[in-house]
Amino acid sequence: MEDIFGQALLDFQIGRYTEDIVTYSSLNAKDILPLPHLFRDYGTMPALERRALDLCYGKVLDIGCGAGSHSLYLQHHGFAVTALDRSPGAIETCRYRGIKQTICSNILDHTQKYDTLLLLMNGIGIVGKIQNLNVFFTHLKSLLNPDGQILLDSSDIIYMYETDEDGGIWLPNSSSYYGEVRFTLEYKGKKGSPFYWLYLDYATLKRAAKTHGMACELVSNGEHYDYLAKLNVL
Repeated sequence: MEDIFGQALLDFQIGRYTEDIVTYSSLNAKDILPLPHLFRDYGTMPALERRALDLCYGKVLDIGCGAGSHSLYLQHHGFAVTALDRSPGAIETCRYRGIKQTICSNILDHTQKYDTLLLLMNGIGIVGKIQNLNVFFTHLKSLLNPDGQILLDSSDIIYMYETDEDGGIWLPNSSSYYGEVRFTLEYKGKKGSPFYWLYLDYATLKRAAKTHGMACELVSNGEHYDYLAKLNVL
């Protein structure tokens, strides 16, 4: 399986950094994902991420850990944290950085239990499409110890769509949820396969959590339509 993202992380870690990841999205946007940003420390993380790390307790699973910056911080502060990612390159990078507990797996194939499930950097995005939320939340609940919690951040990207003269929002495909964004990554001239990433507005998240017997609390809002939420089983 191709691993564009993981290869970029690994190159940065071992000193082969010459360029960043280019992203192409269904929002007709081409952007740059700077690799140094993925290796940031606590002091340079956004306030929402720092708040989430401060709220962690017990045994922690860092889902979609990427380069492992959040896991590394928690490990340094005495937490029993496991870094999980489906990218082999990401997990190899985490090991290079000294993270002791790592797992290369799809989260839906993982079955251990934890006190805190952490999904940062729009971590809920790994769901891909809103139709997958039911399966995703059912599985996450099965990973929680009694009194466990889920901490996740996301963004409401409705602001990215055009408004008409009456103030209404023009959505190009009303048959699907507007937060389902199709991405392609390019790194060192090689493009990966397209994939979907989910940006979930808070109201929709809260409704989905309630459907699955979970309380959903808005912990804080970020500076640009993003938010941090905490979910607990009722």
